[in-house]
Amino acid sequence: MHIVVNEDLKAYIDPLTAEEQEALERSLIKEGCRDALVLWGETLVDGHNRYGICQKHGIPFQTLQSSLFHSLEDVHLWMIDQHLGRRSVSDFQRGVLALRKRGILANRKPAAVSEPATDEIGASETPSAAGLASHALAEPLQSREELAKLARLSSNQVVMIERIQKQAAPEVVAAVKSGSISINAAAAVATLPEQEQIAAALGGRDELRQAAKRVRDSKKRVKVDAPLAQEPDKLEALQARIAELLAENASLRQQLADLTA
Repeated sequence: MHIVVNEDLKAYIDPLTAEEQEALERSLIKEGCRDALVLWGETLVDGHNRYGICQKHGIPFQTLQSSLFHSLEDVHLWMIDQHLGRRSVSDFQRGVLALRKRGILANRKPAAVSEPATDEIGASETPSAAGLASHALAEPLQSREELAKLARLSSNQVVMIERIQKQAAPEVVAAVKSGSISINAAAAVATLPEQEQIAAALGGRDELRQAAKRVRDSKKRVKVDAPLAQEPDKLEALQARIAELLAENASLRQQLADLTA
């Protein structure tokens, strides 16, 4: 059977790490390909990594044909939901997937849902008809709380992940994906100019953490200084008082020096 690998679909979900890829390859060589690959027509929808490994080693595999999808958007939504339900997906990846789903639902046009064809497809591999209908009729994810619930994250984490997506240099994004830096730290680093972000990322984990600490410390200083900056009279009075105390301290030091001379 002819199988078409859509590179856009293949790249839609973050690839496995080298360790995950090696573990999957060992498993397939030892146990064979137990789960069927899911197709939409000739297009491979689920099982890209397994398909590549099976082709490489000549491992037999089975396919299951689905006609439940009516558009590429349906495929994307299903892929997102499949990955959101997997325990191996990191917090950052879940946040990114939830934001992608929000974008799809916000941009898609309402359409009537036709009756899907009946397929002999396992529920663990393909979407149910009800699930596809819910995708087609789903309301856009409007609130931060809805996104957080979908991604199983806090609202604050969703905000930080969105900032990372919009502002972070690719090197910083790669660092948070690999686990070298936390979501919190990456969001802080993402507020720096791009060249500073890149320099921090090239410096490794410790430099990234130091950069994040500098951003946080800077924000703390701004918060402390802000009230005084808004009241110039109080600021001038405080500065004058500090000057008086410094002068008094210098005078007392001089008197002590004269007494001990």
